[in-house]
Amino acid sequence: MFEYEKKLQYPVNIKNPNPALAKFIISQYGGPDGELGASLRYLSQRFSMPYPELKALLTDIGTEELAHLEMIGAIVHQLTRSMSEADIKKAGYDAYFVDHTAGVYPSAASGTPFTAAYIGVKGDTIADLVEDMAAEQKARVTYDNILRLVDDPDVLDPIRFLREREIVHFQRFGEGLRRTTERLNSRNFYAFNPSFDKPMK
Repeated sequence: MFEYEKKLQYPVNIKNPNPALAKFIISQYGGPDGELGASLRYLSQRFSMPYPELKALLTDIGTEELAHLEMIGAIVHQLTRSMSEADIKKAGYDAYFVDHTAGVYPSAASGTPFTAAYIGVKGDTIADLVEDMAAEQKARVTYDNILRLVDDPDVLDPIRFLREREIVHFQRFGEGLRRTTERLNSRNFYAFNPSFDKPMK
């Protein structure tokens, strides 16, 4: 099982609320390349992975993504605490506020609610690992975009940490893909479907 420590993986201590920043950082909570989708993707893919070390990799990274989800939730919460009506209107946070007040709700920066369509699970080792590498790069780009728009050092610090972890995850999935392809021959390179494993005539 997992052991939960009542602290964030990396500290989030934002002194100055700023709902304008929360409007787009929320995308890494429940957007198309966000932490919720990542955690569900990896924790779902693990069931069909044929190698124990890949199951372990997906479980570990999927669990870490939940810790990242917690960090993004803390960032959004701290950016939107103690908002006045004037703050809400000035930041353009009013549409979100009407639906969710200051609650942390999984959605994209566009306002689109989280959907399971963001999750890529194919049940094929090669397809899933390539999907995972692409997902980590898309998340990294999203963090790059957030970093271009933020000037608060209290926000920049944890966002930089999260960006670095996306790069590490990309590297780990790349290692998993290389180890997998080394084990496969031309007959079963693309699938673990039994029909692909029948002797060729």
